[in-house]
Amino acid sequence: MSTPLSAQQLQEFNENGYLIERNLASEETVEAMNRIIDDSVRPALAPVEYEADVHYPGAPSSKSAPGGQTPRRLLNAYARDIVFRDWARSAVVVDRLRQMLACSSVMVSQNHHNCIMTKYPGFSSVTSWHQDMRYWSFDQPELVSVWLALGDEAPENGGLLLIPGSHLVDLPRGRLDAALFLRSDIDANQALLDKAIPSNLSAGDTLFFHCKTFHAAGQNETQHVKKSLVYTYHSENNRAIPETRSANHTDIIVDPKAAS
Repeated sequence: MSTPLSAQQLQEFNENGYLIERNLASEETVEAMNRIIDDSVRPALAPVEYEADVHYPGAPSSKSAPGGQTPRRLLNAYARDIVFRDWARSAVVVDRLRQMLACSSVMVSQNHHNCIMTKYPGFSSVTSWHQDMRYWSFDQPELVSVWLALGDEAPENGGLLLIPGSHLVDLPRGRLDAALFLRSDIDANQALLDKAIPSNLSAGDTLFFHCKTFHAAGQNETQHVKKSLVYTYHSENNRAIPETRSANHTDIIVDPKAAS
């Protein structure tokens, strides 16, 4: 097993709950993905989640409302094209995850993320502060998501915001709302919110983040669609709890040697 992360990088991930690797994907890979995605949104190629489906702030009220057919996520990315599969199981991704998860065998989830995130001008929604683990069901809360930017990402186009170290904070239930989003209306959360920073990614940059790291995103205020590819991984020994959403589809062991 190779060790692409230095001891300092691994410490940074463990302390902050995320790590950004610049230019991890080649220009050719990013260009190929963008071509496929552009062909898959005109019209949107199912399965698709629309902005109107999530009912987040800023989303159209229904699919029949203005902007109601705005895609939010192209689902089942792993099955859509070989270029997405090859990235998911590439050595540059998997070898880093082995270090982060301290394991030899890594699995990619077919139930969570596994999608192309699109954020359109005009009808994109706000995603409030949350931990992904709030709706995932595994033996252990130890999963890592891999977010590949396919263009520039910053606060003005809805790029991710992160709270460093928040994956280590055990919050009482009262600091979260009914949907398990971090409450911004109470003073107890202000110190945590004050630590938030933008991820600020460019095409080919990759963000690795822990499933308990609080993150959020605003609306796309630019004139261009923002696109990202996102997968979530866990160790082979960390299994989804039976009869939950996390166990709907069998997860896949990813081996870089199997990639074409």
